[in-house]
Amino acid sequence: MEIISSYRDRDDLRASFNDLAVRTFGLSFEDWYQNGFWKENYNPYSMVEDGKVVSNVSVNQCDMNFQGETVRLIQLGTIMTDPDHRGKGYARKLMERVISDYFGRVDGIYLFANDSVLGFYPKFGFRTAKEYQYAKEVTGAASAGTVPKAEPVPMSEPQDWEKMKRILAEKPQNSAMYMVGNTGLYMFYLSQFMQENVYYIPGCDSYAIAEPEGETLVLHTIIGEGSVDDVVASFGEGIRKVILCFTPRDPSSFEKEELHEEDTTLFVQGRFFDAHPDAAFMFQSITHA
Repeated sequence: MEIISSYRDRDDLRASFNDLAVRTFGLSFEDWYQNGFWKENYNPYSMVEDGKVVSNVSVNQCDMNFQGETVRLIQLGTIMTDPDHRGKGYARKLMERVISDYFGRVDGIYLFANDSVLGFYPKFGFRTAKEYQYAKEVTGAASAGTVPKAEPVPMSEPQDWEKMKRILAEKPQNSAMYMVGNTGLYMFYLSQFMQENVYYIPGCDSYAIAEPEGETLVLHTIIGEGSVDDVVASFGEGIRKVILCFTPRDPSSFEKEELHEEDTTLFVQGRFFDAHPDAAFMFQSITHA
């Protein structure tokens, strides 16, 4: 029994990791790897027995641009243990190793936990934290006029993905807090589950990751300097409400509500979170690991 990390290019361990992830979450990371998006900033720490991954805690480097300053954060995810090996303390040993390796070297550590393990993470110095979501009604006047329509951006081919990687790396996002230096995590979503949700906004030379749902626009991020109002207007006069899955730079025109997601609780620790205990932000939904 040993803890092994940084093994993404070992076919045997990666296959075993994927097998456990499929059985636990119904997710495989193999396409993500084969498409070149699994970089060094996704690092699984795994308990390995007889060449098989039986427990895991993954470290995601998720540096954030927070109000114009870069904050070094890591997000823990893909936390799982094979049912036949639960109760042996493997998850505890992995958490202790990760905390030992990273505490003090980064500005903060966070994770999203399901309700069945809420008592587990405080043992390692984590505390629960709140997130806040912003939304507002859209008036007919605000969405009327001759605003150029949002154009769907193809995301089905490797050349599409390469273009989006460049856009993410080069353009700022119109958000008070957004992830930087980790296009791979964005592409985990955009190259698979959200291929139909990328748009170009000609009127402001920006991109939007968005889900139109009837009269509501769920807006995951704006890549570029386009305003929320301009982006919303580009989706047509039928939009009557916008819900942001990120924190706007200027929240003054939005209604703010504490975010409550089913079976999901945010845990945090570290100096960044200590310094901003009342910051009303939301981690972008498309950066959840």
